[in-house]
Amino acid sequence: MDQPQDPNGIDAEEGSVGYRGVTACHAVTISYRQLDYWARTGLVVPSIRDASGSGTQRLYSFRDMVVLKVVKRLLDAGVSLQNIRKAIEALRSRGTDDLAQITLISDGTTVYECRSPEEVVDLLQGGQGVFGIAIGGAFKEIQGSLAHLPAERAAGAGPGEVPSQSDPAGDEDSGVIADELAARRARRRAG
Repeated sequence: MDQPQDPNGIDAEEGSVGYRGVTACHAVTISYRQLDYWARTGLVVPSIRDASGSGTQRLYSFRDMVVLKVVKRLLDAGVSLQNIRKAIEALRSRGTDDLAQITLISDGTTVYECRSPEEVVDLLQGGQGVFGIAIGGAFKEIQGSLAHLPAERAAGAGPGEVPSQSDPAGDEDSGVIADELAARRARRRAG
């Protein structure tokens, strides 16, 4: 599979581009509260920059965004958080290209990792599995979602922020609020 790239053509796999929490929430369609809980409990910790106190912003890599999407799908399918933790732990050691070749199959209780169509068929024939998540599909969904959301350069990745199709400065007219502080200012102005 091709290396994932952010919408601006920058190689997202190398960790040169990060996405703030608000952007992650929009791309994955989860609440900020869920994202914060998952980070604090170690389920999905941002690999570029974790929050280290008041005023710091978490910065998620493209790979983190894919894992967030997989967690969301597993939760939506009714898999317990305990079993999701086990599945995510197994995925953490995989490279991005490796992840794209995996399909997760679950019977709602256990999550199985399949690397080939034959493994999927064997699992289904054995009476296991109720639904599947092709992680390569999650890659494409996240890439599509991020095409319209702001990104920024990770520390040490080069000067300045990544130019984006959206204004990351939190300008209310752009329709995108870049961070929680900007959201608070917008709410105060709105009255």
